[in-house]
Amino acid sequence: MLWSKAIGAGGAGGAYVFPSPTILTSFAAPSSVPTGLTFDGTNLISCDSDADFIYVHDGVSSTILTSFAAPSSVPRGLAFDGTNLIICDADTDRIYVNDGVSSTVLTSFAAPGGGSSGLAFDGTNLISCDLTSDRIYVHDGVSSTILTSFATPGGSPLGLTFDGTNLISCDLTSDFIYVHDGVSSTILTSFATPGGSPLGLTFDGTNLISCDLTSDFIYVHDGVSSTVLTSFATPGGGSSGLAFDGTNLISCDLITDLIYVHDTA
Repeated sequence: MLWSKAIGAGGAGGAYVFPSPTILTSFAAPSSVPTGLTFDGTNLISCDSDADFIYVHDGVSSTILTSFAAPSSVPRGLAFDGTNLIICDADTDRIYVNDGVSSTVLTSFAAPGGGSSGLAFDGTNLISCDLTSDRIYVHDGVSSTILTSFATPGGSPLGLTFDGTNLISCDLTSDFIYVHDGVSSTILTSFATPGGSPLGLTFDGTNLISCDLTSDFIYVHDGVSSTVLTSFATPGGGSSGLAFDGTNLISCDLITDLIYVHDTA
């Protein structure tokens, strides 16, 4: 998610408006195993580990402006740095920096560990997490140079987001969400995930939103805390990714192979 765009679901200076279970629209994912979403400020971008394709949607719709083969066969995470799309791949264990949002790869480099499982961008540096090494890596800008790395608080990091100040990670082994002090190993706070299998995180400018594969629920947290303001059943049965477009929550689902645009309430 391009965090700097997110000003909160109510807009600047407005009352917070909750993401809701009401679905404004849904549409089939371009292929059958959607594994990640991001937003570039204009268009939704999705990746699929079955078709091994990246899809650029027209705004937030089923219309595909363009699609192109993923640089390798198991795209697992997407991020957008304000200029370029970044992809991590679990097959090649490489991170790819695309030219804008296109198939042209400006550069690629080996993922620091052996199983990249998530990406985030903090406005300056790329952050990646790795299931094999159980570490989080802070890259120098968007490059292979690692400024710092640290052990993940749990054993299976699967999702990252950035709230404008702090990195937030979720872990499938510990079933915890961790709020880091800035982008560091220091944990300001941690709390059990509302369900048992956290797979995705996003931040809407005000509140953390998480999705869970065990409970099949989406949770809107009070700020970045364990308190859940509201929750609702995922539209399908296997939410695998979340993004926020500045107005609406968007989720993708591994079971229904659909992408859902949620209404606000």
